[in-house]
Amino acid sequence: MISREEAIRLLEENIEAENMRKHCYASEVVLRAMAKKLGKNEEEWGLAGLLHDIDVEITNADPHTHGPYAEKILQGKVTDEMMDAIVMHNEVATGKERTSEFQHALAAGETITGLITATTLVYPDKKIAGVKAKSLTKRMKQKAFAASVKRENILECEKIGIPLPEFAELSVNAMKEIAEVLGL
Repeated sequence: MISREEAIRLLEENIEAENMRKHCYASEVVLRAMAKKLGKNEEEWGLAGLLHDIDVEITNADPHTHGPYAEKILQGKVTDEMMDAIVMHNEVATGKERTSEFQHALAAGETITGLITATTLVYPDKKIAGVKAKSLTKRMKQKAFAASVKRENILECEKIGIPLPEFAELSVNAMKEIAEVLGL
């Protein structure tokens, strides 16, 4: 399997936008926290979070090509299970439903990082240290919601046995660990 150093090199080669790189780092820590909670491979899940958007700039985030194009970049560098999770985080491109814990986890984990980031932008005086899990759960029910964040994807956490409030807490705590790197 690919090393974290190699994954970072690929990330830097393929993603120029700093905000997208930060999203990938946030997804990495959230996926590692989920893996730890579920007794899964933290390294593999974390690397999937780090690499899930490796093709986003190449494909212009086109939902029909974003995900499967990552296969070309990552071919032979990651496990089949990891590749499936990366491709399936954007199920629009495949037309298939997610079926594995890993697929559900990556969809939920990478999506909630967007909601947490959006929450810090809505309340600029509050950095990530001030984001509360209860406020995230509440925002999930409000009409005013981050346009780029899909509620359904965040709710994938429940398909693997992590209730939304607990998942929000786990995600916020994971992102707090790298708040300085994220600039939040």
